[in-house]
Amino acid sequence: MIKLLSHLSFVAITTPDVEASVDFYVNQVGLTEVAREDDRVYLRCWGDYYAYSLVVAKGDEPSLETMAWRTSSAEALEEAAKRVQAAGIEGEWFEGRGIGRAFRFTGPQGHDMTLHWDVERHRAEPHTASIYPDRPEKRSPVAGAPRQLDHVTVAARDVDAFVQWYVDTLGFRFMARTVLDEAPISVFSVLTTNEKSHDLGVVLDGSSRAGRINHYAFWVDTREELLIAADTLMENGVPIEYGPNIHGIGEQTFLYYREPSSLRIELNTGGYRNYVPDWEANTWKPSLGSNNMYRNGAMPMSMTESFPPADGPSATEEGVPDEIKDALLNPYAVQGRG
Repeated sequence: MIKLLSHLSFVAITTPDVEASVDFYVNQVGLTEVAREDDRVYLRCWGDYYAYSLVVAKGDEPSLETMAWRTSSAEALEEAAKRVQAAGIEGEWFEGRGIGRAFRFTGPQGHDMTLHWDVERHRAEPHTASIYPDRPEKRSPVAGAPRQLDHVTVAARDVDAFVQWYVDTLGFRFMARTVLDEAPISVFSVLTTNEKSHDLGVVLDGSSRAGRINHYAFWVDTREELLIAADTLMENGVPIEYGPNIHGIGEQTFLYYREPSSLRIELNTGGYRNYVPDWEANTWKPSLGSNNMYRNGAMPMSMTESFPPADGPSATEEGVPDEIKDALLNPYAVQGRG
């Protein structure tokens, strides 16, 4: 099987107030606005090599419009589209801004995905060009601004089935999963297209609404930058939802906060790189520190919220025994459990 996908290239989200979200991304997160088109605004991190890495579009509620992956070649794009269609999903070809001919489809649990090979590369203006040839632009002047887009985590009604489809159809590597201490129920898994621990995550969704997103993440170079970002956000009146801390799975330092639409953003750094082609995913439990490797805190209940709003939280399930309902709602709510 040829390698189909190379990396996450951009995320498109919707928000009821585009201007409020864009202002936040520019002045608090440190992204740069690069273009506008109707009710869509294109932004990028200072270290992203392509024309944009985030699209903010007008919508009635916060949601994931699409998550986009660049393929490993033009041939891989054609092959990926064939495999999606062979799996019973039609999809459509279209011409995308800065990505040329692209294939867009909705996965079996409702998540919109865009695949493309062509890209428009970022060309810095003379006053923003870096003195370092490999950098696409100077660092952002905003404290703790992310270098690049890192990953996206969605919510799905069947975590194991979600993983199996994306592994079988598009060649994602399955890296790790979390099952409850109380019962063999998968509540979280991570997949990757490259050497990172993940660029796609999935949490259990007990709602009846398909295609929801839990968060998406940006990357900063160092733990110190992440801490500076937390400090600066707090001083500017932006509450920190969870962190800073370190995930057991992936071993990344994390920080979660919200943008004006209520959509969750993560800042991420550190972690390991995994080049093993035949890696076998390990199974974690919350008590092993899957979410908090130090096992010294409880995750706030707000973290179970996914978007758009729905009739049930992300990590719960109907018809389960009473003794494990609380664990499904928030497996990490117990103090001292990861």
